Amino acid sequence: VDLLAEPERITQDPVLAFSTAIYFWMTPRDAKPSCHSVMVGEWSPSDRDRDQGRLPGFGTTTNIINGQLECNIKGDSRVEDRVLYYERYAKIFGVSPGDNLYCDKQ
Repeated sequence: VDLLAEPERITQDPVLAFSTAIYFWMTPRDAKPSCHSVMVGEWSPSDRDRDQGRLPGFGTTTNIINGQLECNIKGDSRVEDRVLYYERYAKIFGVSPGDNLYCDKQ
């Protein structure tokens, strides 16, 4: 399947949509780790990451996914909502949401 030629196929095929989402979640890009490695504790921030506020936690996944659109903006409602949903589901599953939930300083 040539998704570069036919990107709309992702919206038309649920298997492709799911596969694309899993690929995005699991694959590091440029200098950014994969969301998966951040959330399961496999990623360790470099000195540069720490200097730029990127620490292990949910906030870094937001940075990976939507960094330029939502991060480094204090009180962004999209981020606030996402963190509230994340905290809600963490509570339902009986797990800690962890530290570093926001990306406002990244």
